[in-house]
Amino acid sequence: MQKRLIPAVFALVMGLTACSNNQDVNKADDKNTVTSDNNKKSSRKAENKSDEVVKEEKDPDTNELKKVTVVLDYTPNTNHTGLYVAKEKGYFKEKGIDVDIVQPPENGAEALVASGKADFGVSYQDSMANVLAGDAKMPITAIAAIIQHNTSGIMARTNEGIDRPKGLEGKRYSTWNSPVELNTIKKVMEVDGGDFDKLSLIPSTPLDEVAALKEKQTDAIWVFEGWGKVNADIKDYPVDYWNFKDIDDTFDFYTPVLIANNSTIENDKELVQDFVDATRKGYEYAIDNPKESADILLENDDSLDKDLVYASQKFLSKEYKKDTDKWGIFDKERWAKYYTWLNDNDLVDEKLDVNSGFTNEFVE
Repeated sequence: MQKRLIPAVFALVMGLTACSNNQDVNKADDKNTVTSDNNKKSSRKAENKSDEVVKEEKDPDTNELKKVTVVLDYTPNTNHTGLYVAKEKGYFKEKGIDVDIVQPPENGAEALVASGKADFGVSYQDSMANVLAGDAKMPITAIAAIIQHNTSGIMARTNEGIDRPKGLEGKRYSTWNSPVELNTIKKVMEVDGGDFDKLSLIPSTPLDEVAALKEKQTDAIWVFEGWGKVNADIKDYPVDYWNFKDIDDTFDFYTPVLIANNSTIENDKELVQDFVDATRKGYEYAIDNPKESADILLENDDSLDKDLVYASQKFLSKEYKKDTDKWGIFDKERWAKYYTWLNDNDLVDEKLDVNSGFTNEFVE
């Protein structure tokens, strides 16, 4: 699963999840149309199952529910499980919200949320960088961290010496040619004593990373551990893998995140709080019930690989709020450290306020 980069910011077509990874990533062309999750095949409705009945806090009549649109960053995957759980089990309805989950258009979730055509969206800290300042500035703010740590890194065929960044010397790396992406690779290679100039760059964004490695189309690919690496594991294909954050904690940025329009945050705090509370409940359920939550995701998109979803969900359920007691919380220093690196390396059109772009108001 490759990360999607905003075309206005970086050059090409995600995401590691874990789907998840890191870079403003574009999705494949055939998956860019906005599609309501209501059109997905679903064989289970939470309100029809006695063990899933929720107590309505507000009028259960859908005519009285507030319509809300959530736009994803990519096609449905385990980064999004908590959203589907919250919808399927009635957590949104508890809060008086009727949520429609849609897939992103060509110009991305950020643009749709900024324009007011979607109320909430899924993005990444790195993708947000160039739309928080400069001519491309958009009125969006991250309101919750879906996953606490960056679970993306480099995956390569095993026993070829790419079990560390320096091992990329003399190898071929599949790139989408993003300045942020390439500077990230350069930095971790330098930290490990490697020479970035000795790396061969292959313009390519494989959708099936395992197949690309098997067929030797490339030697190394940026993936989300919870999707690309897990996919290799369930296919019994031996790979070497390392996380960027383990090489340099500068790269432990937030990916993915939930975003909202600044106007909504300022003028309808109750809606934002209700949405975050219900979403948190969905992810908490996924943390405690990986198999059942994976089933809900699969019922909302029958095109997904069942074995991959189960394995990925088992991995991510341990990552959603790893090292913290509160799902969705942002570490201010960690957020600022990554944006400081972008500023210092001139990777943004205009210098960022390194403390901007997120709020803990709705997750604390």
